[in-house]
Amino acid sequence: MNSQPHLYWSLLLIMLLLLLTGAGTAEARSNSSSFDHFSTGFALDGAHATADCDSCHTRGVFKGTPQRCASCHAVTSRLGGERLPPNHVSTSGTCEACHSTNTWKQLTRFDHNAAIGTCASCHNGQTASGKNINHVASGNNCEDCHRPGNWIGARFDHSQASGNCFSCHNGSIATGKSSRHIQSNNSCDDCHTTSSWSGAVFDHNNVSGNCASCHNGTTATGKNTSHIRTGNQCEDCHRTSGWTPVTRVDHAAVVGTCFSCHNGSIATGKSSRHIQSSNTCDDCHSTNGWSGAVFDHNNVSGNCASCHNGTTATGKNTSHIRTGNQCEDCHRTSGWTPVTRVDHAAVVGTCFSCHNGSIATGKSSRHIQSSNTCDDCHSTNSWSGAVFDHNNAPGSCASCHNGTTATGKNTSHIRTTSLCEDCHRNTAWIPVTRVDHADVIGTCSSCHNGSTATGKSANHISSGNNCDDCHTTNGWTPAVFDHNSVSPGTCTTCHNGVTATGKSGNHILTNAQCDSCHSTRAWLPASFDHNNVTGSCSNCHNGSTATGKPGNHFVTSLQCDSCHQTTRWTPSTFRHNSGNYPGDHRRNLSCTSCHRGNSQTVTWQAPSYQPDCAGCHVNDYKTGPHKKTETPATKYTVGELRNCAGSCHFYTDSSLTTIKKRRNGEHRITDGGFD
Repeated sequence: MNSQPHLYWSLLLIMLLLLLTGAGTAEARSNSSSFDHFSTGFALDGAHATADCDSCHTRGVFKGTPQRCASCHAVTSRLGGERLPPNHVSTSGTCEACHSTNTWKQLTRFDHNAAIGTCASCHNGQTASGKNINHVASGNNCEDCHRPGNWIGARFDHSQASGNCFSCHNGSIATGKSSRHIQSNNSCDDCHTTSSWSGAVFDHNNVSGNCASCHNGTTATGKNTSHIRTGNQCEDCHRTSGWTPVTRVDHAAVVGTCFSCHNGSIATGKSSRHIQSSNTCDDCHSTNGWSGAVFDHNNVSGNCASCHNGTTATGKNTSHIRTGNQCEDCHRTSGWTPVTRVDHAAVVGTCFSCHNGSIATGKSSRHIQSSNTCDDCHSTNSWSGAVFDHNNAPGSCASCHNGTTATGKNTSHIRTTSLCEDCHRNTAWIPVTRVDHADVIGTCSSCHNGSTATGKSANHISSGNNCDDCHTTNGWTPAVFDHNSVSPGTCTTCHNGVTATGKSGNHILTNAQCDSCHSTRAWLPASFDHNNVTGSCSNCHNGSTATGKPGNHFVTSLQCDSCHQTTRWTPSTFRHNSGNYPGDHRRNLSCTSCHRGNSQTVTWQAPSYQPDCAGCHVNDYKTGPHKKTETPATKYTVGELRNCAGSCHFYTDSSLTTIKKRRNGEHRITDGGFD
C-alpha cells in the first residue's frame, strides 16, 4: 500500500516532462520556420532546407557551426551530414567544386583542379572512363594529350607513344599516307617529324629507282620549262639535299651542241675578250672548265707575233715591258700567265727601266745605298744570291752595317760590341757562324732568358741567374756544378731523382742527406756514417748490398752490432746478458769452448746440471777433498755441489746441524783452476 503513492507521483512527473519536451520542440520548430537562416551567411537551399536542425546544430549549440561541406560530410565528421562514400575519388575536400546542395548523386560538373593524383588514378575504366579499345598505344599520362575540359581535341604528345608511327598512322587509327604519297616504306620518321607532316626532310637513301621515277612533274617536282635540254638522270647534276645549287653539270647528259646552252642567255657564252672563233666551243674547251682551253699551237706557222699582234689575237698590252716580239721567249702556248721566265736577253733597256718598283720589282726599302745599276751585284737569274765582294770593303763590318749605309743591328739584337764578323759571315746574316760570348755585353741571363735565347728549362734545378757559375760559353754541357753555394743538408732538394740524380734502387735505407756520406766532388768513394742508417745491420750487410757474414761465421740470429762495431769488423766483442751465463772465466776461453757447434746453441757435457758449473765441469769433480760429515765420514756428490762457487760446509754428524768447518766460495770463475 505504501508503494502506490510513489508510483503515482512518478507517473505524474514523467507526463509533465513529456509535455514540456513537446512544447519545447514545437516552439523550436515554430521558431525555425520563422528564422531567416540567410542572415547567418549560410543559405538553406536544396537538401539543406529540409534537413533537421540538429543534424548540424548538435546538442542545441548554434554558435560556431562549420559552414564548409567537408566539415559535415567528411568520413571523420561528428555532425549528422551524409558521409563521403569510401569509393569517392581523391579530392581536396571542396565538395561544391562538383556537387550542388540539391543531391549528391547528380554532379553539377567535375572540377579537375580539385582532384588529387594522376588522371589514370580515376580514368582507369572503373572509377571513371578510361582508354577505349581503339586508343593508340601510349602510357597512362592522360594530361600529356588531353585537357580536363574535354577528351576530344587532344594534343598528341608523340613522346608518350609506344610503337612505330605506322602503328597509328595507318589510315584507320590516325591519318596515313595519302594517295599522292611517293612510294616509300612505312617508317614515317625517316622524313617526317612529330611536329607536323609538312616540312618533311626526305631521306633519299631509302628510295629505290632513279630520281625521275618521282621527279616527273606528277609525283614530285620535275624539270621546269627553263631547264636545259638533258636526259632524265637528275642525280648527274643535282644533290638530294636541294635542287640548287647544282653539284655539277654533267655535259654527257646534255642534249645538243655547246652553243645551244652557252649562248650568253641560258649559260655563260663567249666573253667580249674571246678571240675570233666559231661557235664550236669544244674545239678548244673541255666540259671540265672554260679555263685550261687547249689550242694546238703546233700547227701554227710563223712566230707568235704573227697572230698575237693585237688584231688576229691578243698582243702586248700597254703595260708590257719593252721587249722584242719573240713572245715564246717568255710565254707558253698554254697561257699568257704566268710567264715561263723572263728572258732578259730579249729585254730592251737597262735593268732599272723595268725594275723601278712600278713595272717590275725594284729595290726594297731595306736595300743598301747603291746606284741603279742592278747588275753590279745581281744576275738575271734571281735577286737572291747577289754577289757582294766584301774583300774589297774597307774597314770593319760596322763601318757599313751601321743602319744607314747598310743594314745594322735590329732592335731585337742581343747587346754586343760592333764586331759583326765575330758571329756573322759576309755571305749572309743568318744563320750566324757562332756567338762569340766575348763580344756580348751584360750577364748571361740578359740573353738566356727564354725569349732572346734559350733559358733554363722547366726541369732545371733551383738556382740563381748566374749561368756562368756552372756553364761555360762553349756549351751547356758538361756543366760544372758549384756546390759551395748550396746549404749543407739540403742535397735532396735537387738529388731527388727528378731534378738531379737521386738514390738508386739498391741504395741502402737511410733518411740522411747525401752529404752525410758523399762529397760534392763525386758520389764515390763515399764515407759511410752508420749513425744515419735506418733499419738493422743485416738490411745492408746481407752479402749483396754490403759485406755479409763469411761461411765460417758463428751461427746466430743476432744483429751484427751485438758483437761488431760500426768502425770495423774486428776485434768483435760479445757481452753475455743472459741470467744463465755463469760469468767471465779467468782463463781466456774461446766461444767454441762452450759453443762447441759454432752456433748460438750451447752443447752441455752434462745437460742435467745446466746452467751450473757441473754442466761443463762434471768430469773435473773429485770427491776426496769434498768432505760432508765427520761421523760418519761422508763425501758430497757432484749433484750436491753442482754450483762450484757455492758453499760446502763440513759438519760434525749427519744431522747437519753443527758446522765443524765453514767453506764458502772455494772455487770462483775468476780462479785460474780448481786448486
